[in-house]
Amino acid sequence: MRARIVAALAVVFLGFQLAGCGVNTIPTEEERAKAAWSEVLNQYQRRSDLIPNLVETVKGYAQQERDVLTAVVEARAKATSIKVDASTITDPEAFKKFQEAQAQLSGVLGRLLAIQENYPDLKSNANFLALQSQLEGTENRISVARRYYIDAVRVYNTELKTFPGVIWANVLYRSNKPMETFTISEQQMQTPKVDFNKK
Repeated sequence: MRARIVAALAVVFLGFQLAGCGVNTIPTEEERAKAAWSEVLNQYQRRSDLIPNLVETVKGYAQQERDVLTAVVEARAKATSIKVDASTITDPEAFKKFQEAQAQLSGVLGRLLAIQENYPDLKSNANFLALQSQLEGTENRISVARRYYIDAVRVYNTELKTFPGVIWANVLYRSNKPMETFTISEQQMQTPKVDFNKK
């Protein structure tokens, strides 16, 4: 009888030891994803901080490009006005608004940088070249930060859905929700149409 009790306790103890493996995985991966999200926001903020200087530099050379300059300023204002906090990554609607605002800002920045082709003096301006280089570097950093975030979210979301994480998610971490990740719009996924017959 005593041997059975000891064996039963040993099985229960071993079960808890095995079950304990992974109990901290969900919070660990959640924190990793949140840190990756913070880096994404950090890089977007860096880009946003560069824009006023870039706009002012271009404004001095390209007064007639007022509509592009206005579009950049408005897109920046819209992107920075969106409330972003820790809940954004688990709220699909808020995340979509954030992503759309950043995509719009990227688009008008591309138009702003294309202006340089029409203004040789602007193309050779040291301030413009330095700002353009910083902006390109920031776009690369954004890309890397987004890639790291996407991977961290993939690991976290997978942990919530697979064994043994699904058990811990249902027992200890019921409030944890899957996190959102960046997507590409339908418009960006379409293959550009090339027509050499247009005159």
